[in-house]
Amino acid sequence: MSFKIVVIGTSLGGLSALKIVLGNLPVDFPVPIAIVQHRHKESTNTLQDLLQQSTLLKIREVEDKDEILSGYIYIAPADYHLLVEPGHFALSTDEPVSYARPSIDVLFESAADVYTEQVIGVILTGANQDGMQGLKKIKARGGTTIVQEPATAESDVMPKAAISAVTVDWILTLSNIASQMVKLCYSS
Repeated sequence: MSFKIVVIGTSLGGLSALKIVLGNLPVDFPVPIAIVQHRHKESTNTLQDLLQQSTLLKIREVEDKDEILSGYIYIAPADYHLLVEPGHFALSTDEPVSYARPSIDVLFESAADVYTEQVIGVILTGANQDGMQGLKKIKARGGTTIVQEPATAESDVMPKAAISAVTVDWILTLSNIASQMVKLCYSS
């Protein structure tokens, strides 16, 4: 079975966590990656620039109706929910979910609806429970779930919430998350 998308959610401490995960992926990583990192709604494109320094994959902030292409890492823009639709992304300004827009749950649930078992969901460090429901839905649809080992997270609230709600497939350190993503996406 081949995967169609990797979705990653993170909040507090996410920038340094993402740098490690993305920095350990090969330049020919075959599956598109979509990321929700909680950030202030006035936030600029600095996140894209900072992450681009860590990876050879191309990083872009999503624009509405962007096609989902492999070789890219997509970032939810500040103050917009990022949704997966068949073959492309959509942006929404619906109400915040778990006090967040973009919401990890919104990204994860839409990915699970569209690509069912062909989704890998990854929860990293964070200080709230956003992502827990979305990861549960990915698991329920037959997708693969990975959570950062809480002891290694800058804030363990989000990983612990995900682990308490979902029988996750792997609980790993950041560098092991990258190697597990590679194993899954190249063996499929």
